[in-house]
Amino acid sequence: MSFFLVSVALFLVLGTSTIFGHAVSPNNLMVEKNAQCGVAKIIELDRDHILSNLEKSYTAEIRTVTSDISDRSAGGINDFYSEGDYWWPVDGDYNAPYVRRDGESNPKNFIAHRLSMMRLADIMAGLVAGYLLTDDVVQSKKYANRAEAHLLAWFVNSETSMNPNLRYAQAIKGRYTGRSIGLIDTLHLIEVALAANILIERGAISKVNGTLVKAWFSEYSRWMNSHPFGVKEREHPNNHGVAWSLQIASFATLTGDTVLLDLVRRQIRVRYLPKMMDFNGSFPAEINRTKPFGYSLFILDLMAGIAQIASTDDQNLWLYETENGRSMRVGLDFMFQFLKDKTSWPYRKDVQYWDEWPMRHASMLFGGYQLDYCEFFEVVKSLQRDSEVYEVRRNFPIRNPVLWLRWVE
Repeated sequence: MSFFLVSVALFLVLGTSTIFGHAVSPNNLMVEKNAQCGVAKIIELDRDHILSNLEKSYTAEIRTVTSDISDRSAGGINDFYSEGDYWWPVDGDYNAPYVRRDGESNPKNFIAHRLSMMRLADIMAGLVAGYLLTDDVVQSKKYANRAEAHLLAWFVNSETSMNPNLRYAQAIKGRYTGRSIGLIDTLHLIEVALAANILIERGAISKVNGTLVKAWFSEYSRWMNSHPFGVKEREHPNNHGVAWSLQIASFATLTGDTVLLDLVRRQIRVRYLPKMMDFNGSFPAEINRTKPFGYSLFILDLMAGIAQIASTDDQNLWLYETENGRSMRVGLDFMFQFLKDKTSWPYRKDVQYWDEWPMRHASMLFGGYQLDYCEFFEVVKSLQRDSEVYEVRRNFPIRNPVLWLRWVE
């Protein structure tokens, strides 16, 4: 595919420009019409945070799934393991199968592997964004080398790497050793794959290691699209199905799998917009949950992430509109009114973490420049970038927007 190069430093339309020696484009075919909410502004929002945390990212310990072991896992030391969030023990009966309390996370469940994966995502994003934004060749190489070390530990080294499947995710005591919906746990690998792709495309890590990292993501993508867990998740008619597609879009971007990217584009056009979105831009399957506000924000970020990295000349998902009038713009407009005035939310409040939302949502940042509507950007730019609340981090998939821009030589 081809991309228009847009000015970042000088905002020159259709001109190739650079930030710290690296050219950047908006990652699809639309020309930036308004510099007030374009890619340069997105970079500007995060630049100080990235640079101020670089040394912390660089010195962070390498920690994979083999660093934490649960005796409740049916898998081995290299298998990712987690337990269903909303499942709880029966009062007075320790041996009874757990029961569901939708929307209420059990704080005693095993989540160490998730936390390590979230940590990896933030470290990789910090190192690779620093690599891009640091105007020092020696320092840039240092950050790339450290990022490469994390990639090798997670996806190449046989002693520490994670097996490329998710057979033991979101297990439930007394019921399941793993479930299909557990595939959403690797949502935190999407920015890892995007960061790895930047390093590989720029020759910042060795070709051999780059090939091995790609092989892991290729194998995991194949498993996601063939194992019964993956097939079921792919067809899931709510945020889980969209999360499957965003993962596949990110991983296929890294591996160059055009067939899987075409599948994701079709999911947007044929399933997510016409069948899952309501006429007003809401997603009824999310509205009917016990956390309707948080889940509505979550699915919109997932959709925006797909549109950002999967759009092409022929299929610009930001501009696509179904025969029944559904589109990304309709979905963004629906949630935007409540970002401006949360008190106008007409549905029930989330059973937990109502006060923690909204955040600085990438759906609005990207939508601002992709749809030439800067008010999206202006409203969310001052919202909180990060949260220490685990539940928020778990459902906030795009935490590093700089990685979602197309960096070119």
